Amino acid sequence: MDLSVVDLSPVPDGGTAADAYEQTVEAAKQAEALGFERFWVAEHHGMADRVAGTTPEVLLGHLAAETDSIRLGSGAVLLNHYQPFKVAEQFGALDGLAPGRIDAGLGRANGSPAVDRALGTERHVQNPDEDHREKIEAVVTHLDDAFPDDHAYSDVTIPRAGGDTPMPWVLGSSPSSAKVAGELGLRYCFAGFIRPMFATHAFDAYREHFQPSPFASGVDEPEAMVAVNAVCAETDAEAARQRAVAEAAFERMKRGEPGTTPSVEDAIDELGGVPDPTPATLDDDEWPRAISGDPDTLSGLLDQLADRVGVGEVMIQHVVADHETALRSHELIADGVGLTPR
Repeated sequence: MDLSVVDLSPVPDGGTAADAYEQTVEAAKQAEALGFERFWVAEHHGMADRVAGTTPEVLLGHLAAETDSIRLGSGAVLLNHYQPFKVAEQFGALDGLAPGRIDAGLGRANGSPAVDRALGTERHVQNPDEDHREKIEAVVTHLDDAFPDDHAYSDVTIPRAGGDTPMPWVLGSSPSSAKVAGELGLRYCFAGFIRPMFATHAFDAYREHFQPSPFASGVDEPEAMVAVNAVCAETDAEAARQRAVAEAAFERMKRGEPGTTPSVEDAIDELGGVPDPTPATLDDDEWPRAISGDPDTLSGLLDQLADRVGVGEVMIQHVVADHETALRSHELIADGVGLTPR
């Protein structure tokens, strides 16, 4: 199994965005050394005092200079806020900084009404799926330099490294995004930590609607991965204790407090106790929003979830109390799965 990481650049208690970015750089370097396949950074808006990951295209440029071989990408750049040509230019420039290592993860999400107004985003689109599909097609066509000669954009070029173009991925948490990815013949990543109940339906939709891609940077056969919230510790019990943070953070989000990360102690207090360890074997219809375990347990859980949706790569997302816990979790997961260090 291949493993990858998506990082949100959380702001540490009493810290700043500078501290958050320094920790993201450290996490990327560690992921590369441990043998992770790719390292993605996210885009969230309007909570920069808690989550500094607002502009993946900027942060990726810095990560390109701090790493050598790991693939770097966006998880995701939110296309509903931007024009496709500008997104393609940004990823073309990134490809020039890290040739052959860039993933263009393309998604969508609305923020608060104030954030969407500040970004100039139209919240109510007549056909949102069709609009999203058209924007993805435009980005990939720009990246591939594939507009026909009689198209208005045929002479519009973007910076590029000269070799392979950035690798496009469609990201989503519903069957509708999976259908778009399949119809366009693009790689697909499902966010299992957002709507885990749709995981199997999304991958079924992806494969049902898949067509060999008309794009040079697309694929001829389905290629996908699943992103899960997971934390690893030396024992199942300690991992469950650390998972309390993710569970409490989700409860806070439901109360309208997104992006807040409690301490382990506060999380346990808010939940009314330590969560039960994730069972080593999940029921066929069970897909927890977050999982935990020691290296052996977590490796088995990741295998089960990957097998369930037929993928060979899992992306790890986590919500943990502190940076050192996150780094240790990644180290233990890599050991449990048997990654080969670089």
